Amino acid sequence: MPPKTLPFTNEQLERALSQFETPFHLYSEAGIRETARYMREVSLKNHFAVKALPRMRILQILREEGQGVDCSSVPELHDAEAVGFSGEEIMFSSNNTPAEAFREARRLGAIINLDDIVMLPFLEEHAGIPELISFRYNPPELKWENEIIGDPKESKFGVPENQIFGAYKQAREKGAERFGLHAMVASNVLDPNCFIATTDILSSLAVELQDRLGINIELIDIGGGISIPYRPGQQPVDLSKVATGIKEVYSEKLSPKGLNPRIVMECGRYVTGPHGVLVTKARHVMHKYKDFIGI
Repeated sequence: MPPKTLPFTNEQLERALSQFETPFHLYSEAGIRETARYMREVSLKNHFAVKALPRMRILQILREEGQGVDCSSVPELHDAEAVGFSGEEIMFSSNNTPAEAFREARRLGAIINLDDIVMLPFLEEHAGIPELISFRYNPPELKWENEIIGDPKESKFGVPENQIFGAYKQAREKGAERFGLHAMVASNVLDPNCFIATTDILSSLAVELQDRLGINIELIDIGGGISIPYRPGQQPVDLSKVATGIKEVYSEKLSPKGLNPRIVMECGRYVTGPHGVLVTKARHVMHKYKDFIGI
């Protein structure tokens, strides 16, 4: 892990301290833009996970850098709208979704990504079936089980394998004409192979959906979950390796079948996490069996 350096001078920190009560978070706009541009350079389209840092100035910066947004609630949709996001720039992925959220997502023309097959008739009743619809897939077995999302068979997220074909069949019968496919198999991961494997899983499913149902998947969202180094010895994820692996899967599985979906991610922490610091003041320095600093 490279040495941690602050993206601010002491003078800048002092100026911020004179304007704001502590504690507060301070982010480097230049750093966030640099990460967004790097993602673009390696041809990874990202829909920023608004839940990671729900601040309109951050969303504005990322819109200027060509990113979309991934929203999961009504307030997040409203923040995205306020800075100019609309239509398919917005991916709406939610669990146990209320009717109001579906109505707002439909009003904005967002890509609605359903977390369960029971959400389909609920969406139809309360907001109508959009032209483009997506489902979150929960594959039965994964190498990258982790403590945040856990064992897929124990997870509340996503449509299981034995329901996924029925979900798309029903969506088409209810009027959907365009289709997306999504998965979020792990979170806070530093292994680039996890994201390549997710692309492989979803590409295989896209091919099977075409073969069995004649459905053309035009959007594949491989989720987010890219971590950042927190501990000594950890290295950041090599995004160029991820991008190369995705292209290889694309050429091996999708292109030969005539499929040409756009592939997107929904990273949040990776985009903003390395560029922020928590600023606070020490209240008391206490010398006990060891020293403590109270903040």
